Amino acid sequence: MSNRSVTHAREAVFSALSDPTRRAVLDLLRAQGAQPVSHIAASFPVSRPAISRHLRLLRQARLVRETRQGRHRVYELTPEPLKAVDSWLEWYRVFWTGRLDQLKAFAEGRKT
Repeated sequence: MSNRSVTHAREAVFSALSDPTRRAVLDLLRAQGAQPVSHIAASFPVSRPAISRHLRLLRQARLVRETRQGRHRVYELTPEPLKAVDSWLEWYRVFWTGRLDQLKAFAEGRKT
């Protein structure tokens, strides 16, 4: 996969995660496992079409997978795209941990 497509995929994930309702849908699927769209929609104070739009964006970002079981569409969490975001964020974790360690050393040095 080219760097451009990796960047595009990561952008889709960030875009999907930018909305609190979509994050709540992911939390629901993480906690309760695969759910039919009707159960997902019943958990939120927004219309079913609005939840369907959220699910479409999550599906496009590959954060959820849709399967059909009879007449029902069932969604389940697919956390793999989050691993790519987590590895991208790791550099920033290391950077800020180092900066906080430096700040701590500076503050402790001032006290003595």
